[in-house]
Amino acid sequence: MDGIKIVVELRAELARKIGHERFDLWFQTGVQLTVDGAQITVGVSDPFILERLRKQFLGDIREVGQQLLGQAPRVSFVVDERLKPAPIAQPSQVEATSPASLSIAQVSHGDRANSTPAASFGNPRMGRPRRGRRFASLETFVVGSGNRLAYTASQSLVERPGVVTPLYLHGPTGSGKTHLLEGIWSAMRHAFRSCRALYLSSEQFTSHFLDALHGGGLPSFRRKTRDVDLLLIDDVQFFAGKKATIVELQNTIDTLVRSGRQLVLAGDRAPNALTELGADFSARVSGGLVCGLDLADYPTRLAIATQTANRLGCEIPLEVREMLASEIAGDGRQIAGALNRLRATSEALQQPITVELAGEALRDVLQACDQVVQLADIEKAVCSAFGLTPQHLRDDRKSKAVSHPRMLAMWLARKYTRAASSEISNFFGRRSHSTVISAEKKVNGWVQDGTTVQVGTGCYRATDAIRRAESELRSG
Repeated sequence: MDGIKIVVELRAELARKIGHERFDLWFQTGVQLTVDGAQITVGVSDPFILERLRKQFLGDIREVGQQLLGQAPRVSFVVDERLKPAPIAQPSQVEATSPASLSIAQVSHGDRANSTPAASFGNPRMGRPRRGRRFASLETFVVGSGNRLAYTASQSLVERPGVVTPLYLHGPTGSGKTHLLEGIWSAMRHAFRSCRALYLSSEQFTSHFLDALHGGGLPSFRRKTRDVDLLLIDDVQFFAGKKATIVELQNTIDTLVRSGRQLVLAGDRAPNALTELGADFSARVSGGLVCGLDLADYPTRLAIATQTANRLGCEIPLEVREMLASEIAGDGRQIAGALNRLRATSEALQQPITVELAGEALRDVLQACDQVVQLADIEKAVCSAFGLTPQHLRDDRKSKAVSHPRMLAMWLARKYTRAASSEISNFFGRRSHSTVISAEKKVNGWVQDGTTVQVGTGCYRATDAIRRAESELRSG
């Protein structure tokens, strides 16, 4: 039997053994099989895919080779750069597309209500790619004191994928979680051209899972979500109440972690605060690396305003950027939206951008950001940050899980509202204003000593608990 015919039969038998979809996924692009006597050589385009093939398919290749050759073959894996596909764009230019050369593509989530999957759940060899919005890159992420750890972890992940998995990013809306997820996708696709990466929102994961469950396509769904090198899922808090989907997600996490694949998840709260998803989910996610992101502080907001102005290609005076960074607290999207409106107003009125024009054009935005904080806002922020209900903060029990968050709420009320101590004590169901004074002293002591406090079902350093509640307060 000549070499070409052996290779053809080897590929056909291997496809039958592992399944045609998995074969198309792993062996159709950037992989070459050759046979020389009892030697089978698997040529791959880069070291990343080489390790994946060796771990998953070495036994299958040996078994099929023995059937065809009549003896146990020697199997070797080599990197052959000639097998690399055509270069893709730099990370800053990567768009959310589904090129035919990709076996697994990302799913652009953009505006989640209008998002549609690209080619992730179709045939890997689909025809013309569909174009979507451009994905963000790590290079355009503005690093500040509140997101530095998450950014560094994202960079390290790209350099050493699979070493720390899963990576879980959490923070309030507008803190940069989605930007980092998209940046990881872009960087991984650039660094490892054969990397099979899949990006989904929680809504898309749920929708595809339910379609597969009811349509009998569950095995295919699991191959598409588990037979990848990189899986990213955004907004995991929206899995709350979806019991079957949570179980499927947990099994997916287990499969990827056991095989050393890279998993990245993002949510609006820390794992131990996502009580609706259950303790099993929290344990799985906490076993990797958990990084929190805070809303941007003033220097970071100023940098975001400067970067956005440069991207828009318009001259924004420094005093205008400083005003926006001072008045619009925390959310990078709000700053970008304000600059978009300011540029449009300047062009419509044919006036240069000044502090006066900005104040007039953005009056409603700035007024909304300058609203007075009420006691109800403090209550809502603390409850949202730690998965509590208002009744918890008014409960008469003296357990730490109840008393600690109540004291934090009183401390925040003293800091951010104009309410008197008697008003604060009445609001939180206490009888005397001295309770508020005592709570304020207690929390100040926690902060000074670096004390760990129990808040709801989780434990936090006092400074971290305060920072988390303040982020929720700023985000509304």
